[in-house]
Amino acid sequence: KAIDYFCRLIADESFYSYLETGDTEFMASEYAQKISWLKNNINKIYTPDYSDMLRVSFMSAFNRGKISVLVDLLSGRDFELRTFKEEILEKSFSDLSVGVSNFVSKYNFEQFILSIKSAGFVTSKLLNSQMTLDFAYTLYLILQRGDEIPKTEIKRYVQKWFVLTTLTGRYTNSPESQMDRDLREIKAKGFKNFFNENELTLWDETFWEVTLVKNLETTNTGSPYFNVYLAAQIFSGDHALFSAARVENLLTVAGDIHHIFPKEYLKNHGYNSRTQVANFALLDTTLNISIGKKAPCEYFSAVLENDEHEDVFWKNLSENCIPREILNMTYEHYDKFLEQRRQLMAQKIQQYYARL
Repeated sequence: KAIDYFCRLIADESFYSYLETGDTEFMASEYAQKISWLKNNINKIYTPDYSDMLRVSFMSAFNRGKISVLVDLLSGRDFELRTFKEEILEKSFSDLSVGVSNFVSKYNFEQFILSIKSAGFVTSKLLNSQMTLDFAYTLYLILQRGDEIPKTEIKRYVQKWFVLTTLTGRYTNSPESQMDRDLREIKAKGFKNFFNENELTLWDETFWEVTLVKNLETTNTGSPYFNVYLAAQIFSGDHALFSAARVENLLTVAGDIHHIFPKEYLKNHGYNSRTQVANFALLDTTLNISIGKKAPCEYFSAVLENDEHEDVFWKNLSENCIPREILNMTYEHYDKFLEQRRQLMAQKIQQYYARL
């Protein structure tokens, strides 16, 4: 019930009013107080369902990743003797109870959410892998109860691991097996050694200069690579294109995904395929409408001419990873622009990861 009710409350805090009158037995249990904070919860970043919560509670308590193992343990299975023992069953339920209690802890949950949001992932729009989030929270809980990593550094490591695994798609294919391997390695080597070994894959120059640039060659605005780019902008406090408003404000409140080379402009010159994310920038809705079908060289030059502070204009271009040559670009330069911007976006993501 604690697992079930937590998942209901995280999605709809009004469900708490039902619990107060509809399940007095649960409300008299030790778990009721542990999840009572959810009645005032406004977090909508990480909303785990039943399987997510059970998985994280299990992984953080048992350092194992395969749920089938939990089923065996809760049945009292002795893996060595291949028998079933009452004491194993009791210990397994006790350990799982600790895992659930750690999961639902207001402090743990809110501090984990804070670490994700302070890395730039301020909205669920930027989070497209629940498994990656699940492991990040598992890692937070493991590091929090251990003493290998100073408490003041835990958030930083969780942030870096979350971004690293998002960029590499570590938990997108056969996630359960990968999680199981990772937990075993962390237990055997210690987290720092495990982390340093895996981080080396990012510091191979081909990742930032080739692999990531290639991965940004996508038309999917929900791709993890574009999401990390937007998180990097938010983390840096960047301003939206031609705006005093920050990217974070337009992404969470109101704003448009703007085609730097306008969609109709491209269509009028023979480009009928879907546009890549390298052609996107966040822009105020009113400005987006006013640009219409104009060529980039036309409307960028007009903005520069009307800008009283030229240095602000160039800084804004830099924040949005737009090459300076945009002032002279027409449809004939579209492919060159995409290539240049993908490189600039990848560089921004690399700098962002290094600063976490």
